Amino acid sequence: MKIIPTRFDKVILVELTKYEDHRGYFLESYHEHLFKQYGIDCKFIQDNHSYSKQSGTIRGLHYQLQPKAQSKLVRVTRGAIYDVIVDIRANSQTYGKWEGYKLTAKNQRLLFVPKGFAHGFCTLVEETEVQYKVDEYYSPEHERGVYWNSSKLNIDWPVTNPIISHKDEKLPRFDKAEKFYF
Repeated sequence: MKIIPTRFDKVILVELTKYEDHRGYFLESYHEHLFKQYGIDCKFIQDNHSYSKQSGTIRGLHYQLQPKAQSKLVRVTRGAIYDVIVDIRANSQTYGKWEGYKLTAKNQRLLFVPKGFAHGFCTLVEETEVQYKVDEYYSPEHERGVYWNSSKLNIDWPVTNPIISHKDEKLPRFDKAEKFYF
């Protein structure tokens, strides 16, 4: 396992060790003890699976407020995404900053997104599947989000005319979104 640095504290990009031979490959996608050594120390209680038919689909940017905030461990099991996180921690030195990561079924990278970050992704190919673990259940009352193309964020998405849900189309711009406090 290799840890790849990110610009944010507590955000961890993981490159898994893959054992390959003529039959295919084997890898451990989650190992609680090993992940704890690298700072991923939460109790995951739910696994989610997202499927997108078309390339250029954007899901997000989503988050939940306290006390139902979620940490996520994200991986692509089919296809490829451009995964984006935005620091929404009001008291953080990196508040309002974002970073994007290419996660694919081929590179087998995982992204740990801690509480206090809005999260979303854009599919880079058709038939993409994303799976992620969360450490808190979904709570409609605490659900919030940020409009994908907020000018204050200036995210460099790999698409100009994305496929977006009606719900995500109505999310507030970053400067109007509810702030996250610990």
